[in-house]
Amino acid sequence: MMIKSMLKNVVAASVFMALAAGSAAAQACEAEKTFSAANYEFYGKAETELLVNKNPQAALSAYNQLKTLPLTCFEEGAALRLASAIKFELNDVNGAVRDLETAVNKGYITGTDRINTFFTMSQMYLKVENSPKALEYYDKWINAGGKPTRDQSWTLAILNQRLDRNQEALKWAEQVFRADGPSAKDEVYKFLLYLYEKTGNLTKKAQLIEQMLARNPKDMTLWEAIRGYYYRGGDERKAFEVQKAMYLGGLLTDEKEIMRVVEFYNQFNAPYQAAKILEKEMNAGRIKKTFAQMERLANLYQVAREYQKAIPVIEEAARMSPNGAVYERLGRSYSELKQWDKAEDAMQQAINKGGLKDKGAAWVSIGQARYEREDRSGAREAFRNANSGAGRSWLDFMKNEEDTAFARKRFEFNSAVLALQDEAKRCDQLAVLGDTSEACATVDERISEAQATLAAFTRDS
Repeated sequence: MMIKSMLKNVVAASVFMALAAGSAAAQACEAEKTFSAANYEFYGKAETELLVNKNPQAALSAYNQLKTLPLTCFEEGAALRLASAIKFELNDVNGAVRDLETAVNKGYITGTDRINTFFTMSQMYLKVENSPKALEYYDKWINAGGKPTRDQSWTLAILNQRLDRNQEALKWAEQVFRADGPSAKDEVYKFLLYLYEKTGNLTKKAQLIEQMLARNPKDMTLWEAIRGYYYRGGDERKAFEVQKAMYLGGLLTDEKEIMRVVEFYNQFNAPYQAAKILEKEMNAGRIKKTFAQMERLANLYQVAREYQKAIPVIEEAARMSPNGAVYERLGRSYSELKQWDKAEDAMQQAINKGGLKDKGAAWVSIGQARYEREDRSGAREAFRNANSGAGRSWLDFMKNEEDTAFARKRFEFNSAVLALQDEAKRCDQLAVLGDTSEACATVDERISEAQATLAAFTRDS
């Protein structure tokens, strides 16, 4: 509609162009600026039939008689421009353009008139919807020095888009948008959105939709579109910010939409914020408090290392769970907090409820809890129940611990015996000199006691 509306004055423009001061056209070939009397008889008749009598067919007959006569440069230039106007009125666009091309090529139309003529030819082809030819002459007009107005830029954008020259179309459409500013009509916004999509400028498309949102901030279609285009354009951070703005603005009420916000927070390494939103919305009833959601909430708190917050969630999820897997997770959470008695209890419930992928791992956790509480006998029992490499490793570790402790204690007892024996030797040396002491008097007794203690020391001691 825009292009067709711009054609209303094409006829007048082409006629005036043809009939405008002939002297300017003739300057390129001779000083003569008037028709001879004989030739003007036919030229004047053709002009009168076209402009006064509105009879282009009679005008063409008079022109055909005129062109058989010898014509000066001035006369031929004026005749060609008049012929173009006549043929255009008769819907012979190709003939009309051909006559103007001839006038340009022969130098009958120069300067500003030459520039304007290329524009007139483009408008002639627009009338018959010959987009390739219209664009061809638009290009000639611009190359000759034509300066498109806002509306002409809009026409250029549409013509280029019709011919799948979307990048060129975008250049002109953006010029129109800059001229219109934020108050541009919807058709300009929509056309730009289309071109950004076609040229792969998804980020620019999203930015344009942001401007559209400023005009209609409650339009959910626009919000969803901008989020989608940022995401498709690879700018996931921007997509997240849009989704977050929708949520904070109270535009999201559907569970699926809110869960997308939760997932975005988690995706961008903010599990605690994701957990807070999920818990808040479950409490508000906008997200169903299912086992799956409770498990997700527990995961988020655990990833955020918020074990204290995770525990009541896991406890509730464990009660909802059909097997012991969630109790096992609860046990691990208590282990993180070093609450070993609660960790053991949760792991025992996990084993009792069943359905664990690795029952042995739960027994290892129980053994570790008992070990930390210095229940070594209970720990060994749990590690043996695990019947796994991890359990055996723990048993080996504990045995090595006990072997080391036994060897260290035995070394201490043996060292005590050797020290007393050294003391007895010193006492013997002093006795030769007639010097004795109270300690020397009891050294043999103390050696015997130390040897008895060493002999009695066993693993069961």
